[in-house]
Amino acid sequence: MKVPTVEQAEKLLSEAEKLNAGLWIAHNRTAGFCARAIAEKCDNLNPEYAYVLGLLHDIGRREGVTDMKHIIDGHRFMLSKGYDDSARICLTHSFPFKNINSYNGKNDCSEEETEFIRSFLENTQYDDYDRLIQLCDAISFPSGATFLEKRLVDVVMRRGFNDYTVQKWKAFFELKEYFDNKTQSDIYKILNLSI
Repeated sequence: MKVPTVEQAEKLLSEAEKLNAGLWIAHNRTAGFCARAIAEKCDNLNPEYAYVLGLLHDIGRREGVTDMKHIIDGHRFMLSKGYDDSARICLTHSFPFKNINSYNGKNDCSEEETEFIRSFLENTQYDDYDRLIQLCDAISFPSGATFLEKRLVDVVMRRGFNDYTVQKWKAFFELKEYFDNKTQSDIYKILNLSI
């Protein structure tokens, strides 16, 4: 597996916090927790592997306060460490709907970086780890797991709405249904969320 161990991942996140402290650290921890809990209920997913992917999906934020650029920074950083699978998740986690223009926020990447991301998305077949981290990113507040609707509205309030937001929201709800089916449960119950 081309991901760090849990211990190495925790160390990478701690180092990143020293470089750029912020709520993103707790958000990543929540995403890791959610990914492990859901993966434990799926026959084909490794819970520790899923935890590490969730824990490091935003690791590009170690480079400072950026917007879409954090995904390419994370990809490059994880590749430099030899963790190709983590690098992949850094790019795919923001795109449950495979269109670079669906990103909520500013594209602060160069033209070359933007084209790399676009091409990567077009040429990547998502697997269940891509899908799981996309979902877990979308249900993770720094304070803990939350309902998809709450997090999606929170993101739009902070980052804005665009022509692809509704399609992206539909993709997130499809992911929830997909993992409800895979776990033969409701992921909210697995995460001890109640209405």
